[in-house]
Amino acid sequence: MKGALADFSRAIELKPDLAVAYNNRGLVKKALGDLKGAMADYNRAIEIKPDLASAYSNRAGLRRATGDSAGALADYNQAITLNPKGAEAYNNRGLLKKKQRDAEGAFSDFSRAIELKPDLATAYNNRGLLRHARGDLEGALRDYDRAIELQSGAAMYYNNRGSLHKIQGSRTSALADYKRALDLKPDLVEALVNRGELKRAEGDLTGALSDYNRAIEINPELAGAYSNRSEVKEALGDADGAMADRRKAIELDPSLFSAE
Repeated sequence: MKGALADFSRAIELKPDLAVAYNNRGLVKKALGDLKGAMADYNRAIEIKPDLASAYSNRAGLRRATGDSAGALADYNQAITLNPKGAEAYNNRGLLKKKQRDAEGAFSDFSRAIELKPDLATAYNNRGLLRHARGDLEGALRDYDRAIELQSGAAMYYNNRGSLHKIQGSRTSALADYKRALDLKPDLVEALVNRGELKRAEGDLTGALSDYNRAIEINPELAGAYSNRSEVKEALGDADGAMADRRKAIELDPSLFSAE
């Protein structure tokens, strides 16, 4: 990564008006955690070449990551204006719109991304999540299936489909998807927590406890996992452990028990 940074910097020394070099160096700086430097490079790339769609898209991603939603939306819009066939820009703008609670706009963008690039797995997954939230379980399943068909190594896609199977009452399919997700990414806390919830509901308290323990080990800030584990411990007769977990859950997220 640092070698690439040096190469792009050298290219800029040799040709200070090479917009693509600034754009690419910005990507490297972002990956290295130098967000301020990345922003400066994207800005410079756009200053040199105002029609460089990828620079707007990259700057939008950085703005979205740093909480500048309005700036990110403006940049995604410009990127799409300059390159109306850029599927990734539609997908990323869809993610931003989803965060802004514009579900219809997000759905439209994910669908357009798929039209432009039918093998863009992440767009199917993202649209599947929206359909899942809407209650369109059949449509969500089709999208999850397609995402997995296109990118079978993406652990989160299996986790998402597992959650859908769980809602549908397909316990065996849900467990299989969670297992596959964890085989691919053993530290995927979402899959551990989801599998723990399913095991708890099915009465496998020891298995649920094991999943919650592992999830909390990976991320000690998971209030919901502490809350769920407290119920498992209480059911197993560990009153002290249950109380400790309950207190930790409240410390992390007081709203979990605000109605009690």
